[in-house]
Formats: sequence, structure tokens, C-alpha cells
Amino acid sequence: MSATLHLLEDLIARPSVTPADFGCQGVIAQRLAAAGFSCEQMPFGPDDFRVDNLWAVHTGSRPGPTMVFAGHTDVVPAGPLNRWNSDPFVPSYRDGKLYGRGAADMKTSVAAMVVAAEEFVKAQPGHAGRIAFLLTSDEEGPSVDGTAKVIEALKARGEALDCCIVGEPTSVDTLGDMIKNGRRGSLSGKLTITGVQGHVAYPQLARNPIHLLAPALAELAAMHWDEGNEYFPPTTWQASNLHAGTGATNVIPGEAVLDFNFRFSTASTPESLKARVAQVLDRHELQWRIDWTLGGEPFLTPVGSLVGALVQAIQAETGVAATLSTTGGTSDGRFIAKACEQVVEFGPVNATIHKVDEHVRVDAIEPLKNIYRRTLELLLT
Repeated sequence: MSATLHLLEDLIARPSVTPADFGCQGVIAQRLAAAGFSCEQMPFGPDDFRVDNLWAVHTGSRPGPTMVFAGHTDVVPAGPLNRWNSDPFVPSYRDGKLYGRGAADMKTSVAAMVVAAEEFVKAQPGHAGRIAFLLTSDEEGPSVDGTAKVIEALKARGEALDCCIVGEPTSVDTLGDMIKNGRRGSLSGKLTITGVQGHVAYPQLARNPIHLLAPALAELAAMHWDEGNEYFPPTTWQASNLHAGTGATNVIPGEAVLDFNFRFSTASTPESLKARVAQVLDRHELQWRIDWTLGGEPFLTPVGSLVGALVQAIQAETGVAATLSTTGGTSDGRFIAKACEQVVEFGPVNATIHKVDEHVRVDAIEPLKNIYRRTLELLLT
């Protein structure tokens, strides 16, 4: 059994459902320390939702960039166990695949990063720059006391981060076919429309907020927000929930609440999107208020040293020509990009993430580790 697979089995066997780390970071820290890394535990959060974070650094003997491997040791809940063909927290093999919760998202990447770093520093003890690890147990949850807090702490003490690979499962059909070199921003709103409650038989004595909202809702759904750009598709707006009423069929509600979300490109800003929504609501003469939540700003890493090294490493290891993409949801890359100029995401095939019988192909594990190691060689030697 390879060192990567051995570590991966250990990690999958630990039921590290957010925010529990279940000892994953302790195992990793022990290995990294043995390889010469300086390891620092950085827990944050209240006692009833303690988040474990690990910051580990190996410093070479020559000047160079700081290359960060970032990831998370937490996983989403397994769901109904009777729907799994094997225990989600017992590594199981079938048809050339390794099954278990976190196999794809993202314990394979974490294991591969660790072993890649071990191999690299053993072969290149005098490498240039620094290799760092930033691991959290709160990526699948609120994402409040994890990577975001660690980045704040690192910035406060003047840590310089130059390049970062986040081990998100980005491949689509085969290992290496896609790299995420950015992500769209996420801006959510909870819109409350105020009307006047009344009896449905006397609508002249009431103001139905659902009726009042409907024309504005149709306009928002049809709006063209921006054109996107070379790297990003156009910004999208989606309504996700609409709540109103008392539960009775003979009562006009006094208010309606609409939940919505923007996934926005660098062609728009949170401020511009908020202003355009307000213009629509005011034009329809609504009594309204919105509680806004900025889930993350968009970030983008153009082709440069990091993208070039990773593309070259993938080509050399697999023969695959990687495509750059900014599609998908948010990731911890949005926090890291605030302190690091070049941030990309790369990992195994994502077809089964968060699903029953999550798995990764066994024959993709060592190539993934080799890609990470090759990237280090290109950047730090």
C-alpha cells in the first residue's frame, strides 16, 4: 500500500463531520513535524462549536515564494446509512474505487498533499522559499472560525503568502481536466415586503404583499446584470424561498419574505447589485427592507507562475491538457485570496461529492500526489 493510500484510509476512518476533526489534523501534524515542518494549532470558536485549524511551515535554505496547500479535514454528514453499500467511515474497495465519506471531498487531496510535501522536502531539503499547510475543520459548515480566522491571524502578524492550491475536487471526467482559477462571489438577501393583513373577502381593506411583490419579482428574475468577462460567466440572480401567510386560506398576509442569491462575477460589485435591486423595489413603490449577507467576494488568478506550473505538472503526469474554469460554488479560496495573490483549486473528480457512496478512483490517487509534488518542484527548485 502506498503512503498516500495508507494515510487516506486513516483519514476516511475518522468520522470528522463538521466541526469535528476527530484527530485528522493531529495525524497530519505528526507526519509533517517528522518531515521538518513547524506545526501550529490555531483553534477558534466557542466550546460547543470548536474549530480545529492547522498551520504548518517548512522553510527552505534559499529565498523564494511561499507555496501553501490548503484544505479541510471535515466532511458533510453521511445521511441515511442504509442507503450506503458500505459503512461511510470504513474505507472500502469495489471495482477499482475507494468508497467513504470524504474520499472525493477532500481527504484524498489532503493525503496527497501531505505525502507530496514529505517526498519533496526529503529530496530537496535545500529548496527555495517555504511550503505551508492551512487545514481547517470548518469548511463544510458555517466557515466562520476556520480558514477565514486563520487568514486574519496570519495577515495580522505579517505572513507573506504567494501561491496556494486548495485541494477541492475540481476534475470533471478524468483527473486533471479542470483547474478552478477563481470563483464567483455569493451575495444573499432576505427581502421583506410589508403589506396590510386582512380578510380575503375584503381586499379593499388590505394590501396583499404577495401581489405587490409579484411584478418586481418578475422584473428581477428577467434582469441582465452584467456580461461577465473572459474568465467569468454573467452574474445570475435566483429566488430560493418565498414565505407568506398565516396558514389560513381566508387571511391576506401582512408581509412576504423572499430569499434570493446572486452568484456574481468580477464585472459587478456587491454595492452595484444592491443598488440595482433597490431601484427596482422603489420603482414599484414597495415598502421593503433587505438583510444582506456577503458570502464571499469573487476572486481570480490569471495565468502566471502557479497556473503555469500546475498545468505543466498535470500534462507531465497524466497527458491531460487542463481547462481553467470559475464555475461552481464558493470555497475557502475566497478567504485565502484576501492574503495571497495566486490561488487555484485542484483535486480529484467531483462527480460523487456529498453523495451516497462517495468514492475516488484508486488509480487516480498516486497521480494526484505526483502532480502536487511536480508543482512544488517547478515552483521551489
